[in-house]
Amino acid sequence: MKNFLVKTIANAGALAAAVWLLDKITLTGDSTGKEIGTLLLVALIFGVVNFLVKPVVKLLSLPLLILTLGLFTLVVNALMLLLTSWLADQLDLSFHVEGFWTAVLGGLIVSVVSWALNVILPDGD
Repeated sequence: MKNFLVKTIANAGALAAAVWLLDKITLTGDSTGKEIGTLLLVALIFGVVNFLVKPVVKLLSLPLLILTLGLFTLVVNALMLLLTSWLADQLDLSFHVEGFWTAVLGGLIVSVVSWALNVILPDGD
């Protein structure tokens, strides 16, 4: 349970960094508390998408991953971020990613920041 909580906080921090750095990734709310709550819910959605959908997409795109020496992972990450944005919209959460190239850059930012936060934060063994 502690590991799940740490990963969710790391995802929330990574998504917050992407929102802060990119104008076309937006998170709106009436107050700071509501924005933090929305960010945590979006981080949960992002974690579920990465847990359930990403392995299937990576398996199906394995030839492209091999052909591009792994660079196609950027496209997979962008698609996961766009799917998270779509699901957040369906759940009436105020998180939106505008456009594919913004999602590619946002996916790169989320990956790097999430990796750094997972290194820093303790894991719950």
